[in-house]
Amino acid sequence: MIYFKRHIDTKLQEWKDSVRHLPLMIRGARQVGKSTAVRHLGKSFKYYLEINLEKQPSLCQLFTENIDVKRTCEKLSGTLATPIIPGETLLFIDEIQVCKEAIMALRYFKEDYPELHVIAAGSLLEFTLQEIPSFGVGRIRSMYMHPFSFDEFLAAQGLDLTIGLKKSCTSTEPLNDAAHSNLTDLLRTFFLVGGMPAAVSVWIETKSYLEVARVHNDIMSAYNDDFVKYKKRISPPLLRQVLKSVALQAGQKFTFSQVDKEIKSTVIKESLHLLSLAGLVVPVTHTDANGIPLGAEEDPRYTKYLFFDLGLMQTMLNTPAADILMADEIAFVNKGGASEIFAGLEMVKYSDCFQKNEMHYWQNISKNSQAEVDYVIALQGKVLPIEVKASTQGSMQSLWLFMRRHNLNHAIRTSLENFGQFCHTDSKAENAERHVDIVPLYALSNLFEQ
Repeated sequence: MIYFKRHIDTKLQEWKDSVRHLPLMIRGARQVGKSTAVRHLGKSFKYYLEINLEKQPSLCQLFTENIDVKRTCEKLSGTLATPIIPGETLLFIDEIQVCKEAIMALRYFKEDYPELHVIAAGSLLEFTLQEIPSFGVGRIRSMYMHPFSFDEFLAAQGLDLTIGLKKSCTSTEPLNDAAHSNLTDLLRTFFLVGGMPAAVSVWIETKSYLEVARVHNDIMSAYNDDFVKYKKRISPPLLRQVLKSVALQAGQKFTFSQVDKEIKSTVIKESLHLLSLAGLVVPVTHTDANGIPLGAEEDPRYTKYLFFDLGLMQTMLNTPAADILMADEIAFVNKGGASEIFAGLEMVKYSDCFQKNEMHYWQNISKNSQAEVDYVIALQGKVLPIEVKASTQGSMQSLWLFMRRHNLNHAIRTSLENFGQFCHTDSKAENAERHVDIVPLYALSNLFEQ
């Protein structure tokens, strides 16, 4: 089976080569490619030993409260006929969430067997971790994995030169028209295919949106089956209803009453929390954004949610492919909040993989005000506002207001426009010059790789 390169591969290789390689726990939603990436890394070791505690439950008995990890490795090696040698063997413990004792035992690998390379992963791992007060602070390193980014989608199709070309562009050196048009078309495709590895693989093999939609439906069926495992007090039908409402409310402050006016907001709030733990939704919380860290001034009463994969969302909403492929640029960018979701997810995928990302936006919460900036991030130690817009400049009043209030001179507008820039003279402020770089949606990764 062909392996498609992932951004996380570089970080995994760095972990392998590090003298201080703490036991690694890879976290993320089901079917985003965690196990596949570890198996790919395993090919760079002389020996690779994978155990699956869901498929091999009898192995759970090897992980006890007073575990001797070296003795446990001897038993695993003998049972599975694979040498476990420090520096030569990668031990991968998959579906570790079914065995709390195995999670707790990870810290002893750091203390008693630090020279051995150990990685753990699992589905719905976050739920088990919530039940463990401290599973190894300072002894275990977490790494977060997400669906394919747009660049990974291009790389999977052998378009590395296209990636290199767009990365070489700047606000003063835009793409040529042909390349810009080609990348826009590829972006339209990505809006429908999304970043789930199985969907990407089927698209490359068949170039059929129908086949991709079938894969999406299979994935959603698997997630629906998982809902019964979340928590017994939240019904699976309600979780499905809330998840669909997240898709329907894309790009808006989430309103509980739009789910069902008869359901208590506390129950919906708990459903959103569970979906967030599972990695199926990403909260984007209002912040006053007067400085860094942005989370110091967030207000959870004002929260938007991103559906974690745009392709899955389009299939769930039965979005006709023609609505994406044939729409003019303005309609495409504004289509159901999809471009805002794409932009947010790209930023999540390029965040530090060793930290659980926190996303923020800003809105003027004063009465009778509609001012809002789609995203506010911290980049290179500074607050950076990012607006998702259609292909023409349109109204930028919210952005000007935000920049004036926070005394900022630089912002990003992202759309289907080519690279560019413009300045705005603010007559209402002493520090009057506002500079905006225009970054195409397909090139948001440029912001994080400069």
